[in-house]
Amino acid sequence: MLLKTRTSLIFLTICLQFVAITAMAQNMPVPQPPIIGAKSFLLIDADTGAELGSLEADLRLAPASLTKLMTAYAVFRSLKDNQIGLADSVTVSEKAWRTPGSRMFIEVGTTVVVEDLILGMIVQSGNDASVALAEHIGGSEAVFAELMNQYAGQLGMTASNFKNATGLPDDEHYSTARDLAILARAIINEFPDYYEWYSVRKFKYNDIEQPNRNALLWRDDSVDGMKTGFTDDAGYCLISSAKRDNMRIVSVVLGTASAKVRIDGSQALINYGFRFFETRLLYRAGETITQARIWKAANEFTEMGLPDDLYITIPRGSYDDVESVLNIPAILEAPVANGQPLAELQVNLHGKNLVNTSLRALDENPEGSLWQRTRDGVKLWFE
Repeated sequence: MLLKTRTSLIFLTICLQFVAITAMAQNMPVPQPPIIGAKSFLLIDADTGAELGSLEADLRLAPASLTKLMTAYAVFRSLKDNQIGLADSVTVSEKAWRTPGSRMFIEVGTTVVVEDLILGMIVQSGNDASVALAEHIGGSEAVFAELMNQYAGQLGMTASNFKNATGLPDDEHYSTARDLAILARAIINEFPDYYEWYSVRKFKYNDIEQPNRNALLWRDDSVDGMKTGFTDDAGYCLISSAKRDNMRIVSVVLGTASAKVRIDGSQALINYGFRFFETRLLYRAGETITQARIWKAANEFTEMGLPDDLYITIPRGSYDDVESVLNIPAILEAPVANGQPLAELQVNLHGKNLVNTSLRALDENPEGSLWQRTRDGVKLWFE
């Protein structure tokens, strides 16, 4: 991998170690994603958010029970904020009990703990469980739907609107493959412990055992979530997440004609993503990438790096051609705070920009002594 530095005074070359790739892999072309018979789909890398393939990803469609990912996200946020607990008892209302569609078969007037309701919603796709959770958190399903929309806005889901916690048809209830991919990625990255519920294959409640409707959990060992959906308006839908080696992929498939098509299409997209793309860790959080001269400072140089791990998603076999460019200002003066942005890092591949991010100070560098400040001040006159 090549690394160049552009700055008026500082020219640094940083050589990164990389894994050798065969000549065949280096020349591997990337074909178009498969045709899968969906109205819309989007395939992304869960770590970087990079788009690997799409069809009408911004088309507004009915999300059916994929809505329950938004319901779950709101529930997970409530758990994280200690507004509710997994062992809380929830009294089942008549509205929740009467909600049509898929059910976990809770009974009106009985109490159910939050954790069981979550499993009933995720594994059994229970509409009754979804409404019971919504009422427990929001007081009513309508208020909870407002909460769902607020969280959607915070996540950047700009083309979605939720009117209920279940995904039952409503003309004003819609989303897109792109927004649902954002949501799936948020659940995976923000709530890794809760995400494990999406891999549960069976759940038994009230002496009724139901299997997870995501058939990919049985077909592909790398698949560990997420959610199916179906209504007459929405067609058959599926959000899938799979991890192979160090790469996680999220596939969103909307509006297929049958359950088989959504499963086969999702599998084809997942295989395509892993076959033709790879995710690489470029820099670790806190790793020294370079250092900068700091004038009038206690220490002459300050080390710079990134606060978080930096991953890139690239066509498989193209790592040799990745180029990093550092843009460091000609003059940086003390004081420097820990974490302060000091320079810019650009990552490019074949002329295409992959990442723009700030390099930050890895420690503080206060102003130097009177002598140091005076000496550097004189030197700067000649810079």
